[in-house]
Amino acid sequence: MKGCMVDEKAQGEERILDGQREITKLCIECGLLLLQHGAESMLVEQLTTRLGIALGATQVDSAISSNSIVLTTIIDGRCLTSTRRIIDRGINMHVVTEVQHAVILVEHHLLDCKQLQKKLAGIKPLRYPRWLMVVMVALSCACFSSLNGGGWESAVITFMASGCAMYIRQILTSHQINPLINFCITAFVATSVSGLLLKVPYLNVTETIAMAASVLLLVPGFPLINAVADMFKGHVNTGIARWMMASLLTLATCIGVVLAMIIWNLREWA
Repeated sequence: MKGCMVDEKAQGEERILDGQREITKLCIECGLLLLQHGAESMLVEQLTTRLGIALGATQVDSAISSNSIVLTTIIDGRCLTSTRRIIDRGINMHVVTEVQHAVILVEHHLLDCKQLQKKLAGIKPLRYPRWLMVVMVALSCACFSSLNGGGWESAVITFMASGCAMYIRQILTSHQINPLINFCITAFVATSVSGLLLKVPYLNVTETIAMAASVLLLVPGFPLINAVADMFKGHVNTGIARWMMASLLTLATCIGVVLAMIIWNLREWA
């Protein structure tokens, strides 16, 4: 009889431990999805904590770095820690919004652990058609050119150059080329196309704002915003890492622009 009671107690503790493992796994999967798709560190910390408490944890602590996340759940005095490596999947606010929605559903007891796991596994990044991205980015750069004093010729040159550059950027991204090399090649293409078009006799009187506007698509605005937000909200190390990455992307863009100007002897921008 005593042996049976001991076995039942051990089985009960094992079930509790399995439940904590499941909660820890779901919390860190939530944080991983957010970080992989561009969420700021404070949002990740808040959502993982809210999710863990909604699932029954007493306390949830997380430590976020530039390429990893460490998360600990505490239930009935037991600590369980998990670590995952962050692989950048590209900025996608659709994923971030879907994860937030899932956490809210759990807080309102509309999802249990199994349903949440299924929902997280079913979240896929929303991708617009390639042609639509090329057209919209080209239009935005052309509008920037017009707003800064460029005529319709300048807008046309910017549209063509930025459209070609965006297409090349998407091709390089699909082949998982290093982002720094990607930005450098894209900037080279954008500057080359716009600069060479400016040498066409009919277009050589066009404002040179076209060369600057054609590389507007490479401005790392979102990483810089996240970097500042992280540093202001206490995640200094992560903020500095993001700031450095954004700075390196900017440097890669400048290298591509300068290479194009040297190779094709483009003096218009200078």
